Amino acid sequence: MELFGYEIPINMEKLLQTAGKVGILIVVFAIAVPLGKKILSATIQKMSLSRKTKPGRVKTLDKLLVNIFSYVAIFIFIGTLLSILGVNIGPLIAGAGVVGLAIGFGAQGLVSDVVTGFFILLEQQMEVDEYVTVAGIDGVVEEIGLRTTKIRSFDGTLNYLPNRIIENVANHSRGHMRALVDIGISYYNDVDRAIGVLEQLCDEFQKDERFKDGPNAIGVQTIQGTDVVLRVIGQVENGLQWECERDLLKAMKIAFDEAGIELPLNYQVIHKSEELG
Repeated sequence: MELFGYEIPINMEKLLQTAGKVGILIVVFAIAVPLGKKILSATIQKMSLSRKTKPGRVKTLDKLLVNIFSYVAIFIFIGTLLSILGVNIGPLIAGAGVVGLAIGFGAQGLVSDVVTGFFILLEQQMEVDEYVTVAGIDGVVEEIGLRTTKIRSFDGTLNYLPNRIIENVANHSRGHMRALVDIGISYYNDVDRAIGVLEQLCDEFQKDERFKDGPNAIGVQTIQGTDVVLRVIGQVENGLQWECERDLLKAMKIAFDEAGIELPLNYQVIHKSEELG
């Protein structure tokens, strides 16, 4: 074979053997990786059933171990490919160790990510499918890795957060949550009568299985410029607080309409003074 005016000897037999080995490696890799992921996921599911592990914990470990398996498989693939091509990987591994040591001194952020991610997993600060507030972002945990954590915001945005910026975790999915509803009534209404209507409404909602405690009419919360604000509080199942608040607010509006209790209206009073002749 001639290239740029130079004759390059090519051993076709050796070339075909190498190409065949590379092809076999690719086929084995394409089959082994998905199969390995399925076996790993099935093993984790089986172990979780025997140990009665929480579903969120199972998903967290599943995604983490599958990612680690993928990284190891890619490393093995590259190493095997280099060996087939006749590259001596011994010096490369030794050189990679020296280069990795040098890079490590400048990669403090990466080390911090891994260490923080390890303790998040060890202490079970959050799990997949839990609603959390992390680094000023509210959302549902989709994945926890050793380097990054994925949080899905309620508008659909997927946030990739380096673990090193996670200084505190507000987990809203552990235990019951509070359903709190404030509603304002006009100054011209009887406050005690309005509270009585809310108490009757709360008695009905206390039969709702979503509420674990209450709801209860607390009374007057604030007195503002145009209305008197009344408050109702209850403890509900985790994740149902917004649904229960909406149902309470709707029921309050209907109950006040039936009782003739007016909600506040914004209006302006204009005084016109007579001009002195």
